[in-house]
Amino acid sequence: MSGARRTDAASPPARGDRRERAELSVITPAVARDDVDSDGRVGAVAYPYRVYDAVATVGRPLLSDRELEYVVTVDRSRRLAVRADTFPETTDRTVKDVLVIPSELSDEQTGEKADDAVFNWTLRKVAVSSAPDVRFERSVDAYKLFWIASRPDGDVIVDSVRGTESPLED
Repeated sequence: MSGARRTDAASPPARGDRRERAELSVITPAVARDDVDSDGRVGAVAYPYRVYDAVATVGRPLLSDRELEYVVTVDRSRRLAVRADTFPETTDRTVKDVLVIPSELSDEQTGEKADDAVFNWTLRKVAVSSAPDVRFERSVDAYKLFWIASRPDGDVIVDSVRGTESPLED
């Protein structure tokens, strides 16, 4: 890893931009804000992501090239690339009373994170005689919404896509 990539981890933590309403491209929620069980209002947090449909081509002697397909989701706030099962559906929405988390990665850094992830995943999956060629078929920038709900036993954060809930820690 180059020194330039290490310095981005030393950046201060992201601070959100609270907005009364924001027009955002979002990963289509499976759980609507109105469906969240809460003792009060349900808050919203929007996390920035870039999702790539990636292909790694591995050259093989005496055989045709092998292509491995990946969906890479880069969390642009936490500077983290993870694998996803499918390329998400997105929609443009007006989100009211939302905390929009800023991106901590530039477009170039985001691409490097995705490229590094695909390269490493490929090396873990197959033995290669030369470096795999990584290309991105498509990408999308979108926010993933999280709902914050007040409950008698403590506040929770609800992932709007998966529907999972976790206690909200101070």
